[in-house]
Amino acid sequence: MGNLINNELVYTVKDRCRVCYTCVRECPVKAIKIINGQAEVISERCIGCGNCTKVCSQKAKVFVDTTAPVEEYLATKEKTVACVAPSFPAEFAEIADYRKLVGMLRKLGFTWVVEVGFGADMVANEYQKVMNDINAPKSISSDCPAIAYYVRHYHPELIESLAPIVSPMVAMVRVVKKKYGEDVKTVFIGPCIAKKAESNEVDQVITFIELRKLLKKAGITQDKVEPSDFDPPFAGKASIFPVTRGKLHSINKTDDICEENIIVASGRVHFREAIREFEEGLKKSQHLELLCCEGCIMGPGMSYNNMLFTKTTRIRNYVRQKLHVMDKDTWKKEFNEFKNLDYSQHFKPADRRIPTPSVEAISKVLESMGKVKAEDHLNCGACGYDSCIEHAIAIIEGFAEVEMCLPNTIEKLHHSVQELNLSNEKLASARQSLQQSEKLANMGQLSAGIAHELNNPLGIITMYSNILKEEAPVDSPIRDDLELIAEQADRCKKIVGGLLNFARKNQVKLVETDILKFTNHSLESIILPPNVEAEVKSELSNTFAFIDNDQWMQVLTNLEKNAIEAMPDGGKITITLCESNDDVEFWVADSGPGISKENLDKIFTPFFTTKPIGKGTGLGLPLIYGIVKMHNGQINIETNDNPETGPTGTCFKIRIPRNKNKTL
Repeated sequence: MGNLINNELVYTVKDRCRVCYTCVRECPVKAIKIINGQAEVISERCIGCGNCTKVCSQKAKVFVDTTAPVEEYLATKEKTVACVAPSFPAEFAEIADYRKLVGMLRKLGFTWVVEVGFGADMVANEYQKVMNDINAPKSISSDCPAIAYYVRHYHPELIESLAPIVSPMVAMVRVVKKKYGEDVKTVFIGPCIAKKAESNEVDQVITFIELRKLLKKAGITQDKVEPSDFDPPFAGKASIFPVTRGKLHSINKTDDICEENIIVASGRVHFREAIREFEEGLKKSQHLELLCCEGCIMGPGMSYNNMLFTKTTRIRNYVRQKLHVMDKDTWKKEFNEFKNLDYSQHFKPADRRIPTPSVEAISKVLESMGKVKAEDHLNCGACGYDSCIEHAIAIIEGFAEVEMCLPNTIEKLHHSVQELNLSNEKLASARQSLQQSEKLANMGQLSAGIAHELNNPLGIITMYSNILKEEAPVDSPIRDDLELIAEQADRCKKIVGGLLNFARKNQVKLVETDILKFTNHSLESIILPPNVEAEVKSELSNTFAFIDNDQWMQVLTNLEKNAIEAMPDGGKITITLCESNDDVEFWVADSGPGISKENLDKIFTPFFTTKPIGKGTGLGLPLIYGIVKMHNGQINIETNDNPETGPTGTCFKIRIPRNKNKTL
């Protein structure tokens, strides 16, 4: 049994583990390794405290089941002694008469049933000798096996300070062997899983949880058995051992610093702090009375991990009743019979400490977690470690993962979500652009066919209408009709010309151009009404970029003419040239009424126009869109048509690569 701690005393049921890091947080020695988000117990580092089994809400941490060999003992009718821990009244609260529990154990097949409280009496006597000896060095109590493992593994320099006294379990086994024979099998039944690995002197250890399993399997209940008392030797005052300060009360000691030189600490935080301070100076003046749990009644082998004070009360009431009815003379006789047995033990160090990595190695890991400055060290404990540095060391040793740093992971997730949203937006934009490009390409093919078919008849109509108009008398009414025909034919030719321009935007001839001069020239190519002002602003550090001059002139002049037509009552056109990285941008803004939301999505659709009939073809903006895309650029519109929200107007923002071979 004593080597069990090195063979998975506690293990993980992997399909239950849910990446909460609670077991890491609660483990006093961080004997937990996280691999791909799942927690595994590092057996050689474990001290058997069982905190992880108590705190895991998913029941993913499970201690090893040792009921099978016990069942074999009972089935083969071997002489077997049930050594019941003194914390049993706290476990079996439903059994009012403890003798019923003893009867159930006999029914299960145990030959003898003894109370480990007598072993506690023996141990208490040994501790009294140590504490009363003013010349003896100050000691750390060793009856809690998890404490002993902790000192051996993580404070091996304090080995000599461990009290050289066995636990009540081992003491009771030695008593049983003397009284009932060396060949008897001994089974300790209690609240502690560290006991499973404590000593080879006890044949098997099961918890109260496992005992309930055996009783249920055998169909044994308290109403099916006769009451029976424990077998001798009978326990005395030391039955109070399982509660915090119980051992001290059993030897009439207190932890009052004014009266005694004893410090009492229990629980995973306090016992470690007490040992640290003992090492730093307390060992010169104070004994340590330590329990890994808040009393054995809170051990992981108990069915319930709560109700500390209720359990304490049950133990206290049981001990009071016992002391009231016990035969003190018989107890004293048995005490004297066994008090001279050897209750000593000696501990060997088994150093499990991890060498501290270099500052450089720790800093590198911290940097990977986004912890560059001191203020980045939140030390929030979300990872399960007390500090960011402890977490970094665990990562270096292969016990932890960077992703366990939840603030950093959440920040990365937020960044990833933002990048994903941006990618989705770009994808949606690309999909829309592709759909628009496909639509324009199809329209281009159709437009080219229509234009070629209409050009010849329109030319004939125009020519003959003009001829007839010239031959008609000046005062003839038909002259006005012919003039209207010629005018509409010219309009049709302009539409056809627009269709051809739309269809021919298949190639660009990029030439390095001074776009500032080019933009100023574009304004000179149009006629500005007297009530319209135009201005070119440049924020360029380099005014040169590669454009197709002919096609880009169409872009600028069409946008400028659209702006003029959007401001019949006058206004201002502002063309701003700016740059972003290796791209250049053209912002063409007007102070007109803006574009309504319902029209904004249709603005680049061929033949869509908000102009009066006969004033526009609906091909200008689709043509611009196509030219921009042929330049590997992007075009966006910002507009406001609500005077209540600010100045109205529309701004076309075009962005193209400055160089030939770059795409956005």
